[in-house]
Amino acid sequence: MDLSGANLIGGSREAGTGPSFRAVDPATGDALAPVFHDADLAQTDRAAVAAGLAFRRFAGCPATTRAEFLRAIADELEGTTGTLVPRAQAETGLPQMRIENELKRTTGQLLLFARLVEEGSWVDARIDRADPTRTPAPRPELRRMLQPIGPVAVFGASNFPLAFSVAGGDTASALAAGCPVVVKAHPAHPGTSEIAGFAVARAARRAGLPEGVLNLLHGSNPDVGLSLVRHPAVAAVGFTGSLTAGRALFDAAAAREIPIPVFAEMGSLNPLFLLPGAVAARGALLAQGAAAAVTLGVGQFCTKPGLIILEGGQPARDFLGALASALHATPAGTMLTARITDCYHAGLERAREVLGVQSLTTGTKPTAATRTTAATRAGSALLATDAQTFLHTPQLSEEIFGPTVLAVLCRDRLIWNGYPPGVEVSPAMHHGGPYPATTDARFTSVGTAAIQRFARPICFQDFPEEALPPELQAANPRGILRLVDGLPTRDPR
Repeated sequence: MDLSGANLIGGSREAGTGPSFRAVDPATGDALAPVFHDADLAQTDRAAVAAGLAFRRFAGCPATTRAEFLRAIADELEGTTGTLVPRAQAETGLPQMRIENELKRTTGQLLLFARLVEEGSWVDARIDRADPTRTPAPRPELRRMLQPIGPVAVFGASNFPLAFSVAGGDTASALAAGCPVVVKAHPAHPGTSEIAGFAVARAARRAGLPEGVLNLLHGSNPDVGLSLVRHPAVAAVGFTGSLTAGRALFDAAAAREIPIPVFAEMGSLNPLFLLPGAVAARGALLAQGAAAAVTLGVGQFCTKPGLIILEGGQPARDFLGALASALHATPAGTMLTARITDCYHAGLERAREVLGVQSLTTGTKPTAATRTTAATRAGSALLATDAQTFLHTPQLSEEIFGPTVLAVLCRDRLIWNGYPPGVEVSPAMHHGGPYPATTDARFTSVGTAAIQRFARPICFQDFPEEALPPELQAANPRGILRLVDGLPTRDPR
């Protein structure tokens, strides 16, 4: 498709009227066509209102229709491979295979949610049958299940232009729950977002769904996202990005007249604990594995290990020497944007300036043979400090997004084997953790349990059978697993 730089509002293309911006190829520094414009307040309002109107129909449509829609999105995305993959490469500097694999992950999770919706037990149906003979008071009949919360604002992530963006996990889980979505496209890959957004729109038409079920807004100014979060039609927010941006959205949502939940994936150090026996027995092997995990994707995975804790001594010194050598041997890489690169270097310098922190590597430099620009090039780095310095310097607990790791040498400690990153999209996955990793560690942003973020419980008391949703009717017409009088069953009752 030819890119137009348009927003998608209620099924219609609309050019923004705000300040202009263009995507930049981080590997070359070249600006990419076309020109995009920030959405204005009126367009943000129309997009949120369109999602609100769509909610009335979309929330009540059969589960089979939602599943059909999710499969249609996967099909439409696969049909755009020839344009989507090269555009995502150009806007992120990520290699073709990485983008192709990410596209497969994106379509795979859409199909996973389609199966979840069709099976239906995710609604957590609970039935307590009436007991008129109970004393001292009769028990009423209570039936409870999860239902969609309302329109969701989703923010595209810089490091996953497909899997955590327009048609990524947040959008897939919201749509699976029955919630329309307004996506704020990441300004670093607006072309990729446009291609994906209009693929979702085509899928909505195929499924016979209202046009406002997916809306797409562009904007390089944070005010576009903040105005979306503040809109009264928006009922929840899904975000993956920096602590600064995530906290701004969280605060804006909390300050509303009616606050809404913000499910934000932000910053985490993902600490590794290495026991003395393991370091002594296989320190060189551990160093190679740690270096690979730290530098994978130029350190731009949210699961990158940013902190290694180990006991001091000669084995630890040997391990750090091997890790420093492995990191130094890793070529400098192209980061996603010049701004991310600047933040990486600034964070690294702040950490290096802390009294008691040693820099064990000088950082690899770009070679003359590369055609990439120095503005987005970043080499890996290894810092080291002692436990006292780490515990008494809060800034050392802040994530440095990029290929760097801090080693903390201490006297005693704990572990299990394995390295992040690596996130399986599956029912048992939990991707999230205590603040500042996320704003709510009870929920995951990856895997089928992510759907629970965008649903709320509804309890029906003494409702007539014909007024109940199918999932709560005595006949159990969908055959889902339910909790009846405290026991799990699929039996009709």
